[in-house]
Amino acid sequence: MDEQVQLDLVGKCSVYNCFHLKALTRSRTILKSPARNRSRWRVPSVDQVMAEERAAAFGRRSIKTSAKLEGLKLVVSMTDLTTLEGSDTPGKIAFLCRKAMQPLDPRYQVPSCAAVCVYPNLVRIAKKFLEHSSVKVASVATAFPAGLMPAKLKLREVRGAVRDGADEIDMVINRAGFLAGEYERVFDEIAATREACGTAHLKVILETGELQTYDNVRLASEIAMRAGADFIKTSTGKISPAATMPVTLVMLEAIRDYFYETGIRIGMKPAGAIRTAKEALAYLVMVKETLGDDWLTPALFRFGASTLLNDVLMQLVKVVDANYQSADYFSLP
Repeated sequence: MDEQVQLDLVGKCSVYNCFHLKALTRSRTILKSPARNRSRWRVPSVDQVMAEERAAAFGRRSIKTSAKLEGLKLVVSMTDLTTLEGSDTPGKIAFLCRKAMQPLDPRYQVPSCAAVCVYPNLVRIAKKFLEHSSVKVASVATAFPAGLMPAKLKLREVRGAVRDGADEIDMVINRAGFLAGEYERVFDEIAATREACGTAHLKVILETGELQTYDNVRLASEIAMRAGADFIKTSTGKISPAATMPVTLVMLEAIRDYFYETGIRIGMKPAGAIRTAKEALAYLVMVKETLGDDWLTPALFRFGASTLLNDVLMQLVKVVDANYQSADYFSLP
């Protein structure tokens, strides 16, 4: 029998528009790059069996009806509505921006999405539509999705996106360097990107599906946080597996331990492969039980998604109206 979990989400609507981490974190100095030796990081080994069993338990939880509506609205407010396709056009970006600003009919009182995430060449277009709204413009950068480009060109791309109006940069780490044990190089590239971002927030994509082990995910999380990440993010959404609950749990525990050590709150963004409202609510339960209520805000937790929003809106309408609408009412172009 499913366990019943009462998510204390009532009152969280007041933080829907709190998208800036600066209000919740204290300033920090980027540390010097540690030695290359992995043992110098003192990262604990991950118990694979326990991580997978605990993550599976979160997936079996159910949310009481009284909290489900607030939970669904919170998911909407945490969504980075994303399009990263070669076929992206200015018209598609305009549609996406309108949907992010008003995901549903006003009578449902649904908040705006957290951000719209696009390629760097489309930042100006997104900014034009979003500049008078609370929705942020996020841009992938640093040779997304592979990350295989000379460092100088990566930084040029970041600076260009910020200059064009990006509020947030989603960078990819050098997985080839990481898997070769070049931890200093990975650290230094993240730190340099952090500097290039200026006032823009930095989300660091680990591409966990290529990191092979949970121990590597934990180590990459540690490197990213100490190098200056505002958020750590699972995936580009371009390879499989993308976000999974066990991987996200490993990253959440890394964030928790880093907070205990430093007092600094780092955000988390699972991205890719989260397609249903039920899955998204399970992630919120996992965040609440691992990090606490402070992380139940768009300032510290995001979903990277393209199709997730439609299912969340369908479920929200069902809760309010007690009937489903056709998926055609919610589809993206």
